[in-house]
Amino acid sequence: MARKVSRRGGNIVTIHDVARHVGVSPMTVSRVINGEKNVREETRQKVMEAVEALNYTPNLAARSLASQDSSRIALIYSNPSMSFLSELLLGILEQSSQSGCQLTIESCDGPEGVADVLDKLKATGVDGVVLPPPLSDSSRVAKALKDMKLPFVGVATSRPSPDAPSVSVDDFKAAFAMTSRLIQLGHRRIGFIKGNPNSYYSQLRYEGYVAALAKAGLMAEETLVGQGYFTYRSGFDAAETLLVRADRPTAVFASNDDMAAGAVATAHRLGLDVPRDVTIVGFDDTSMASSVWPELTTVRQPISDMAALALKLLLDQIKTRRAGQTYAPVHEIRDFSIVERQSSAPLGEASTTE
Repeated sequence: MARKVSRRGGNIVTIHDVARHVGVSPMTVSRVINGEKNVREETRQKVMEAVEALNYTPNLAARSLASQDSSRIALIYSNPSMSFLSELLLGILEQSSQSGCQLTIESCDGPEGVADVLDKLKATGVDGVVLPPPLSDSSRVAKALKDMKLPFVGVATSRPSPDAPSVSVDDFKAAFAMTSRLIQLGHRRIGFIKGNPNSYYSQLRYEGYVAALAKAGLMAEETLVGQGYFTYRSGFDAAETLLVRADRPTAVFASNDDMAAGAVATAHRLGLDVPRDVTIVGFDDTSMASSVWPELTTVRQPISDMAALALKLLLDQIKTRRAGQTYAPVHEIRDFSIVERQSSAPLGEASTTE
């Protein structure tokens, strides 16, 4: 029999602990626990051994309660950042496991491709939809869901629908805080890599950067701004236009961690040391931030926790509607923080071209 593993401090064992113990995804653990057949027998056995060893107990009370009024939830995504989606799924999977709801995951090609997905979901009897960015900022998607009378919730949205709940951070304030931190470190020539121009939260992050510069008496130079699309490759390319300049910036702020990681790779290719020659920072604090070297200083938004809360709000909305009551949307703004790692340094510790 597998040995029971005690948890120090009485911490509750979660589905993520089991997944890490086995070396699989939380989704795979969820499939095993729920008795789904599309899992290899060898993997199933390892998961069940880990469940026994870690003394993991799913929230059976919550499942029993939920089974009396079970809900089918769909997560629709088109976000190009796999690291962001990974963090989002951790929160969604954990909360769906505790709540006992069924989860369907669908991808689409941006707001333009949502219609076909929604038709498919309508046919399967989905009760509600979780929308991460950029879909959560799309008025077209919100209108389509409202026309279908299908409850939905926006995650990490900068343009919450007045008719639906949402969970987000203040992107403007977060970008303002990060830029201000770079200024405190002595940097004056600060480059910026924008995210996808179709994303409103991308614009808010850029505006926060500009506002912080203005407050410090600095101008936002057009030549120090590169266009990205929230992908690693776009960050790599945008950083090259900034860092090959003779008067390159001493710091670069990328609108997400994927692009910041791409910028670090560009710096290395050009023979620049990070952070001695150039400081590079990101946004999100996904797994990507600690997967590159040097590890990224970044703005942390609690993506996994935001996703879990979003699902709770959606289930509350569905329950209220089923009871024939009027639902008052809740718009939650979560705290952000700046996580300082090895990719940033004071200007005095970096070479300058000024």
